[in-house]
Formats: sequence, C-alpha cells, structure tokens
Amino acid sequence: MDEREFFDERPDKRPASLNCPHCHQSAEYEIQWLVRTKKKSLPPRADERDRAKFAKAQSYMLRRDDMMVCKNMRCRKRFEITSVQSVAFLD
Repeated sequence: MDEREFFDERPDKRPASLNCPHCHQSAEYEIQWLVRTKKKSLPPRADERDRAKFAKAQSYMLRRDDMMVCKNMRCRKRFEITSVQSVAFLD
C-alpha cells in the first residue's frame, strides 16, 4: 500500500516575509504548500505493516515553490527560498 493512501491532499497558500538576496528588499510572498492530513481510518485492504506505518503517520505540509521572483520592479530577479523549511509537521 502506498503512503499517499494514508493522507488527504489539498493545495494551500501561506504568506511569508522574504528578503531578495540581490536588492535586499523585504516583501510578503504567497508560498504554495501541499497539505497532507492523516485520514481518520485506515483503508480496509491494509495488512500488519500498513497498520504500523499508519500508526506512526503524522499530518504535514510540503513546500511546492522553490523559487520566487522579486517584487521590486527594478530588480525582478528570481531567487531561491532558503529561509523557509521544505517540510513542516502539523499538530
């Protein structure tokens, strides 16, 4: 059984304050995330290994954006997002 069958997926956007490394200007950016929430119950065709995996599974978010474009009209350069973690667990 695939791990993705334990989760419900939905896209989400969250704001983050980022600094452009080229022009050093700070701005608010909408970062796209894929939110995976753990299902309430295990699918019926699961075996013992799947039950053990499901018991340890947690809801989490995956960052989908790796690059952003600077909002400064004079700069407009692309930069990599390094200050925001790529995986965040939800409680």
